[in-house]
Parts: sequence; structure tokens; C-alpha cells
Amino acid sequence: MHIVIVNRWPRFKDSQRWDNELTRYEEFFDHHAHRISYVVDGPGSLGVLTPRAHIAHLVQVEDVNQYSQLLAAVSEVVERVGPVDLLIALSEFTLEIAAKVRKALNIPGQGPEQVAVYRDKARMKQIVRQCGIPVPAFIRCESIEHTLAFAEQVGYPLIVKPVDGAASMGVARVDSAEQLRAALQDLDLQRYEVETFINGQVYHVDGYTDAAGQIPFQAVSRYLNSCLDFAHGHPLGSVLLQRSPLRTRIETFSRQCSQALGLYDTAFHLELFVCPDESLVFLEVGARVGGSEVPHLINKVFGVNLYEHWLKHLVGGAAELPAPQGDPCGGWLIIPKPQRVPSKVLKAPSQRGQVASLWRELLPQPGQILDAGGGYDSLQGGRFIFTGLSQPEIERDIQHVIDHYRLEAQPI
Repeated sequence: MHIVIVNRWPRFKDSQRWDNELTRYEEFFDHHAHRISYVVDGPGSLGVLTPRAHIAHLVQVEDVNQYSQLLAAVSEVVERVGPVDLLIALSEFTLEIAAKVRKALNIPGQGPEQVAVYRDKARMKQIVRQCGIPVPAFIRCESIEHTLAFAEQVGYPLIVKPVDGAASMGVARVDSAEQLRAALQDLDLQRYEVETFINGQVYHVDGYTDAAGQIPFQAVSRYLNSCLDFAHGHPLGSVLLQRSPLRTRIETFSRQCSQALGLYDTAFHLELFVCPDESLVFLEVGARVGGSEVPHLINKVFGVNLYEHWLKHLVGGAAELPAPQGDPCGGWLIIPKPQRVPSKVLKAPSQRGQVASLWRELLPQPGQILDAGGGYDSLQGGRFIFTGLSQPEIERDIQHVIDHYRLEAQPI
């Protein structure tokens, strides 16, 4: 089999950085049994640790998320090595580009139509709603007047978001017709949807599906604050749910959503609301491993590397699921960068010894410059992973860090 892996994630030699340590292509694939080629950009080149002698071909481009560049790179791989049997792209921002390349080069696998099911937020809600699963009232933006008419019908507040976005980038809450009109004024409306604001707690489910669409493993967590809160400068975290009727209901709901969307042979990160009346409402799903500290926490607590299970299933193999050990728990927390960036770090006090469950922490060092940009797994204002205690104790420790950790930084 000829496999092409598109990688845009670095692996760090610095022992303090655990980002992307679970994407171990050199271990997941037999580079002798298969021909393995790579397409990378600058950061992604640092994430390929396979000896070059064992790589069929490697192409480095400026940006793997540019269709023309990725198409040219994969075309070069085909010319040098031969037809591609499997094109792998793990980043959510690369999924659609990779699908277009598959279609253009007749590579087996999911094309744009299939990928739209889990990348287009309006499309996925339409599908699960047709299967009887509750979703927020929503509309794909066709024009400002059309969207205002929808808003008048359903009421405010509303959420405006890109249909193909991630990490709450470009998402805004609006509370009036004036705010909605202003929010839509300069947007490419074809890329946006509007949905009702749901007064509920957001949960997320992370796992993977097999070739039959079954879910061998999933973990349920409750967000502390929301991704939209984080975009506005508030801490973001989540805590794993231990056994409870609610967790069982959410696991069943997750299976229903996965089957409705036809997800198979993929990792997934599903988000949903639990409303005050305990009803469950679908929010969105991504056919990829959850971001931030999610995969690292799951690997530590359950011994399950979601990247490993996903990738091995793609080539017809399987990673053994460890036998469940009790009812473990854990959580994570990220502190955003200062509102004013760039900023020079003056002080970032360690929380070790302050809370019992702290497993890992990544803190910016005095003198470091924090710039704008970067995802949840970049160097934020502080990153923490908690394990080893019960759910109430984990939540207590996370709240302690929120209350007592103070990053001091000076705007430049």
C-alpha cells in the first residue's frame, strides 16, 4: 500500500512541550511493509521522525492548507512513487483540502461530498435533524435581510459562525437586529450560518469509530466555560465524567449522532448541550481527534491513544484497547494569553504543590514574548492537566488554579 501522510504539526525536543507527542507515525505504520510518503510544511517537517531512508518520498511546501500547493505536492509523489492508496490528513483545517486532492487525483477515500458532512456545520445539523435528533434552530445565511427575517421569527440571542470554522474562530453572539446586521455586514455570507443560542451546559465526547461505524471507545467530558468564552479571554477546561446516568445517556446520544452522519473509520470530537431540563441537543462534530489537552488526558487516564487507533484502523490493523481499570477521572485547563499582545512575560508561578491532581503544566517563562495567534495547543498563558482523583476533586483543583494562578505580563 502507498500511503501519503499530510503533516503540519511539529514534535518538540523540549521535554516541557508535549504537543503532538501522540502522532507517532514512525510507530503506527510499518515503513517496510508499506510505501509511506509525506507532504509537510515548515512546522510539519519537525513532526516526521521516521529515518529518511525509510520514507518513499517527502515533499515540503510552504502551506499544506493551500489546495494548489498540496495538489502539486501529491502529484509529485504520484510521479515519483506511483498511485496513492490512502491520503491521510489529521488536521481539521486540512480535511477539505485533502478531500479535493483525492477527487482531483482519483485517490480512494472520502471526497468533498463526504467531508462536508462533518465540516459544514449547517449540513451536519440538517442531517441529524432529519434523523430526529434535536438541534438548535438554524439557517444558512443567504442574505442579510433573509437572516434578519429568521432572527425575527426565532428571537435573540443568536450565534453567528462560519460553517467550516473551528475553535470558535469567527464566532459571535448577537443580541439584537442592529448587532446582527453589523455582524453580517462585511462577511462572505455563503460561509456563515446563524443559530439560536441554547441555554445549556456544553459537553464533549471524544472517541473513534471502526469500519462498521461502531464506537469501540468514547470518553465524555463537561466543559468548564466554553470555546467562545476562551476567545473572549476566559479560561477554558473540561473534566471527564465518571459513571452516571447522564454519562450513559450522552454515550447513547453520541452513537445516534455518529450513525446519523455515517461516521466510520475516524476519530471524532462531538459537542452537545445538556439543557436545564436535561434534554440533549446536538451542537457539532469533527471527524478528528479533539484539540487542546484532550488526547493527552485520554491517553494518560485510559491508556488510549486516539491517533494510534484511528490510523491503524485505516490500514486494516487494530490497536488493542486496554481493559477498563475502575472509573478514572481527569481534567485540563488552559489560561489564555493576555488581552494585549505582544506581551513580555514577567511571572508565571508554578502550581505544583498547590493542588494534588496536577500531572502536567506548561508555563511561559519570564522574558518570553507572547504573540497573537496559535491554537489551544500553542504556548498559551498556562496549560495544565489533572489526573488521579475523583470528578469533584478534579473540578475543585481546576477551580483552585483558575482562582490563584496569575500570569504577569507587560504589553510591548
